[in-house]
Amino acid sequence: MDIKTLKSFITVAKHKSFSEAARELHTVQPAVSRHISTLESDLGVTLFKRNSRDVAITQAGLQLLKDASAILALTEQARTQVKQAHNGQRGTLNIAHLSSACLPFLAALVSQYKQQFPQVHVSLFEMTATEQIEPLKNGEIDIAFSRPLPASIADTFANHDIYIDQFVAVVNHNHPLANTHSIGLSKMKNEQFIIFNRDEALGLFDETITICKQAKFSPNIVSQPRHMQTLVTEVAAGLGVAIAPFCVSKLYSEGCHFIKLENVETKMPVQIQYKQSNDNATVNAFVDIALNAREAIQAEMSV
Repeated sequence: MDIKTLKSFITVAKHKSFSEAARELHTVQPAVSRHISTLESDLGVTLFKRNSRDVAITQAGLQLLKDASAILALTEQARTQVKQAHNGQRGTLNIAHLSSACLPFLAALVSQYKQQFPQVHVSLFEMTATEQIEPLKNGEIDIAFSRPLPASIADTFANHDIYIDQFVAVVNHNHPLANTHSIGLSKMKNEQFIIFNRDEALGLFDETITICKQAKFSPNIVSQPRHMQTLVTEVAAGLGVAIAPFCVSKLYSEGCHFIKLENVETKMPVQIQYKQSNDNATVNAFVDIALNAREAIQAEMSV
């Protein structure tokens, strides 16, 4: 009972005529008759009562017509969905992101993607750079927006810089430096510092300590929050000053002032990352959208 035979059966049932069915199927009547006879033999039933003038479908034929129509519909659905999956139009897409670094643009990227690929189920996961590594390695997430990967695994993944972030000082709006546009970091050496937790972003923490050493001091660290929003909130509450990527200014930062740091050239890329071996069309389609938006993102995220 193959698809071609079922199509012949359905067409005969529709026209109640072997000759009309043959015309629609662009074949000859004996071929259609042979298909019906094969079906009846395989199933052990009579599907049509026929005489020289009329063709009538039997009760068994009516049941097969119902089932055969469903089978052909499912076959066509499968064909369509397979093509959509191949073209990246169907499937799932799991995206991990740094909340502070991606807040201004991620929603727009996902919205544009969903407009083009509405059948793809997109899930977003807010993770620190450290939290993203294992899920990215084992395939639990397809795409990561993160800081550069550790050298030990970087070669396994494709990566593209989306924008380059820079360090800024973050002070309470009542701080004496609150009206300052730029400052040398050494002028803050006596402050109490809030710095993002080292376990959550090893590279970011180490770079922060490095630029302080270059300014000839070791920071007096009073807090190491695990979330960037907490860091900004602690500054707003007057618990200390912070050194952080400029992207934190896009969080809820009322009560904070952001100051450009003079002579600090450290660059902090925010990258889109995915497996080098990726052959997932849903991933490739999203990456294309993200890369096409880079210029606008870079303009939005510049200090």
